[in-house]
Amino acid sequence: MSYFSQFPKITYDIAGNGLVKVVPDILRRVKIKSAIKDNLSLFDKFDVNNGETPEEVSYKVYGTTDYFYVILLINEITDRYYGWPLSDQAFEEYVKNKYANPGAIHHYEKIQLSGPTTGSGPEDYDHYIEVNSTDPDAQSVSNYEYERRLQDLKRQIKILDPSYLPIFLDEFKKLIRR
Repeated sequence: MSYFSQFPKITYDIAGNGLVKVVPDILRRVKIKSAIKDNLSLFDKFDVNNGETPEEVSYKVYGTTDYFYVILLINEITDRYYGWPLSDQAFEEYVKNKYANPGAIHHYEKIQLSGPTTGSGPEDYDHYIEVNSTDPDAQSVSNYEYERRLQDLKRQIKILDPSYLPIFLDEFKKLIRR
């Protein structure tokens, strides 16, 4: 079943000329409850590969491209282009268009003195805090590196365990039709 086929239908006069069409009510939204979203036992971690689309991830995990929207909803991705990790080529173009000088300093940071003082992996920067350039331990982070870190975070998504997919789909259908 396709994503929009689950939405209730409304009549809409797009031109304002009295000729109405029956269309899906695309203004309907469903939000995942915090209690469910934060229940780690329902989800697996997944690293999105370079250039991989939500449809491809859906196919890998659920055996069909039809459930791409489940992945987007679970990860609260509302902007399919900028909310999803960009391909390497699209990323390079994005940075080039966003910054006059991608190598320029974006901000300064240092390792925090309390709490975690090391990362839990190569893409974990939680142990750094932003500081002024005058701080003796300040290290510069370029615009490019800053954007790369954001992309790395986007590559790490949650996937609903396939055994819970039927329950999720039933609930989604009920909520979207209310």
